[in-house]
Amino acid sequence: MIEFLKTTLPILALVLTGVGEPAVAAGPQPAGKKKQPDATPPKKLFTGKVVLVREALKRRGVTAFSEFDKQVALETPKGELIPIVPDWRGRAFYQDKQLRDRKVDLVGYRRKGLPYLQVLMVFTYNKQGERQYTDYWCDICSIPMYEIKPCDCCQAPIRLRFQPRPLPDYLSGKHEKKKKSGPTSAAKSKR
Repeated sequence: MIEFLKTTLPILALVLTGVGEPAVAAGPQPAGKKKQPDATPPKKLFTGKVVLVREALKRRGVTAFSEFDKQVALETPKGELIPIVPDWRGRAFYQDKQLRDRKVDLVGYRRKGLPYLQVLMVFTYNKQGERQYTDYWCDICSIPMYEIKPCDCCQAPIRLRFQPRPLPDYLSGKHEKKKKSGPTSAAKSKR
């Protein structure tokens, strides 16, 4: 019983809080062999728009009940729905309708065998088609945050912030070149 609690409680706590990777293996291991946690998959760029799953299913002729009312997913240009994990970064899409139903580029990853996208960075597009890094900002404390809530420091209201910023260097250059060939590069050259 004690061995069960040693392996199960830490995992359950991590799952319920959505924090990190389990530090212990999920079950008994053969003597001398410790299970290593799965390595984090490579970060990739995911493009589309974030939508409410129930509405997306309705557009496809699928009836879903209220359990899907708050679930969001990235709808890709090919029509795939990729559910978003409501963790430290993805949670903003559940809270803030300003981030939904607009073109986005999301930097993140999907783990093998899971349909969910874990979002690390959010880029939205403005009306001129310019990509902008998107987060929340406290004007008093000058600290970024990643969901709607009072400032972690001073408890004042925060605001949605958009900043011009290129995609991270670790992403393949083909995405950046593709984006520069359109109206975005013309708008940047006017600055």
